[in-house]
Amino acid sequence: MLPIYKREMYAYFTSPIGYTFVAVLLAISGALFSVTTVWMKTTSVSAYFTIMLFTYTILIPLLTMKLFSEERKTKTEQILLTSPESIFGIVFAKFSAAFTLYAGTFTISCIINYFTLSSVAGKSPVLSQFIGNTVGIILIGAAFIAVGVFMSSLTENQVIAAVTTFGAILVMLLLWLLTSSINNPVLRNIVKWFSVLDRFAYFTNGIFSVPAIVYFFSLALVFLFLTTRIYEMRRWN
Repeated sequence: MLPIYKREMYAYFTSPIGYTFVAVLLAISGALFSVTTVWMKTTSVSAYFTIMLFTYTILIPLLTMKLFSEERKTKTEQILLTSPESIFGIVFAKFSAAFTLYAGTFTISCIINYFTLSSVAGKSPVLSQFIGNTVGIILIGAAFIAVGVFMSSLTENQVIAAVTTFGAILVMLLLWLLTSSINNPVLRNIVKWFSVLDRFAYFTNGIFSVPAIVYFFSLALVFLFLTTRIYEMRRWN
């Protein structure tokens, strides 16, 4: 698993994708943080983190679109399928590489933003809320990356992989809008249970909800499992 992880990390920085992702994320993060906190002369960071969450509908597909689709296009997936590594190990290694780049860049941007606001405003955001938001978005990002890995495994076209990932993430984020328009309480609770933003609300208040953490981990594992199943079928076919 480690050689594949190293290979994917190396691939990110021998192509424009890794540098583009890091540069765009840091630029968007810095700009949004300035607009929502520094310019507004507030230490409230809820608006910044919520908007950042929606930017990942574009950024995460950029990060995941090539993971498996490129392997299919260049016919190198046969090498993976015949390697001694387990299918889940291959899938998890690729997921881990994308997650490392995502979580590392976002964490760095948050550290920069925190100390920037502290130095400019003269006072810091509530630390528990800041950390809660950061951890919440990292967990949601893990789930979204797993979705992107799954979509990438379905096609050899990187554009299709990116577009379908974008659509899936957007639907997951907008589910909370449906809750107010559903009259049936049972159906409303079901939709609310699947809502990413409803679970993220705990973290915005600095509350580390165990059910929410388990939900995000479970969501990521479900899509990694589905990707594994797809490649297990391809291996035997």
